[in-house]
Amino acid sequence: MSDKRYRLADFNQLPGVACPCGTAYRAFADVPEFPGTIHRTEIHTAARPHFHRKLTETYYILEAEPDAFLELDGDVIPVHPGLCVVIPPGVVHRAVGRMVILNIVVPKFDPSDEILVDEPEDRPSK
Repeated sequence: MSDKRYRLADFNQLPGVACPCGTAYRAFADVPEFPGTIHRTEIHTAARPHFHRKLTETYYILEAEPDAFLELDGDVIPVHPGLCVVIPPGVVHRAVGRMVILNIVVPKFDPSDEILVDEPEDRPSK
């Protein structure tokens, strides 16, 4: 264990993990002083609609093809580098098109809190 009080993450050295959005590179899950996790996610196609019961996600768009967009509770939001969006628990969302995002997740990411939505009845009540 290091005696350094700070933590570093080199996203180029992290293993990719398949997720409903594409491939995620996740950092800081093992850092008790940090209340969340940070992910660089590469989206290459349409993600599956999903929501979280407890997690709040903040997407910061790093790269995006001109036709890329987010769907948030049925609204279509065109994206571009520099756009940032907060996605609270219960918001059904998905990314469509090629983009790379920085995703800040609070509390720490828990894959069991990722609820896929295949049918309208699967959607959370508002």
